Amino acid sequence: MKFKIDENLPLEIAGLLRDKGYQAKTVSDQALNGEIDHKIALVCREEKRVLITLDTDFADIRTYPPENFPGIIVLRLRQQDKVHILEVFKGVIPFLSTEPLEHTLWIVDENRIRIRGT
Repeated sequence: MKFKIDENLPLEIAGLLRDKGYQAKTVSDQALNGEIDHKIALVCREEKRVLITLDTDFADIRTYPPENFPGIIVLRLRQQDKVHILEVFKGVIPFLSTEPLEHTLWIVDENRIRIRGT
């Protein structure tokens, strides 16, 4: 499984994924910093990468229908400091291999993962 880590997340997210055997690139790795959301979404679709982001715009299924993307994970967290983000994301990793991700939207908060899609 391949992932793209948005620029609004700690780079360590990519490291956590790589440590578990996943492929992970950051938006920064490809000099996409500052690009508009639609460009990021297009690159993810072309590369067949699941986008992981804090940007709640990607949770709009009218603009980003899950069936059109390899997967989108939106972290909707009350606290967005680095330590908290990493702690919550560590709890998400086990579900990557047990829950459907392809063509779905995951909304992750501190207490649950909501999965929407085909």
